[in-house]
Amino acid sequence: MDLLEKEAASKGCRFIAGVDEAGRGPLAGPVVAAAVIFPFPTPVNPSIKDSKKLSASKRSALVFDIHRSALAVGVGIAWHDEIDRVNILRASLNAMERAVGALAIRPDFVLVDGRFPFKSDINQRTVISGDSLSISIAAASIIAKTARDGIMEAYHNVFPAYNFKKHKGYGTEEHLSAIKRFGPCPIHRRTFNGVVFHRSKHGA
Repeated sequence: MDLLEKEAASKGCRFIAGVDEAGRGPLAGPVVAAAVIFPFPTPVNPSIKDSKKLSASKRSALVFDIHRSALAVGVGIAWHDEIDRVNILRASLNAMERAVGALAIRPDFVLVDGRFPFKSDINQRTVISGDSLSISIAAASIIAKTARDGIMEAYHNVFPAYNFKKHKGYGTEEHLSAIKRFGPCPIHRRTFNGVVFHRSKHGA
C-alpha cells in the first residue's frame, strides 16, 4: 500500500500527500475531500484501506490513528450550492484543492484518487482506484468519508423527514420516497436526477 509513496520518495519528494473525496454520488449535501501526509518511511497500518471497505465504527477509530501518525491532515468542502453551480466534478476538484491548501505542511508531491488533477502548481499523479493502492489516499478517503458522514448526521437534526443519518444523502428507495413526498429540502442538489423532477413538481 505504500509503493506509490516509495516511488515518489525515490525521486526526491519529501512531503507526499494522498488526496481523496467522499460524496460525489449523493443527491444532497456537500462533497468533502481530505489530504493526508505521512512521515516517510510511511507507517504501514494494515487497517488503513479504502473507506468503502470499512464499517463506520472502524473508520471512526482509524481517524484518531491517522491524525496521531500523520504529519498533516487537511479537509476541504464544496457545498451543495457550489455543486449545482459548477457541476460535481469541478466541485470535487475544488474540494481537493482546498484540502491540500488546509494542510499545515505544503506537499511537494500529491497522489490524487481518480482520473483528474485539481488546480495546483504542485506536482500531481492521478491514480485510478488509488484508495486501494496508496496508504495516503486510503487514509484521506477515511478522513473525508467520516467528515462527510458527520455533516449529514448533523443535517438529519435539521431535516429529519429525509433520514439523512441513515443513507447520508444517497439515492436510496427511502430517500427518493421522501423527496417525492416532501419535495427537496435546502441541501438537496437541484441539478441531480432524482431531485430535478420533484423540485419542479413541488415548486422548490
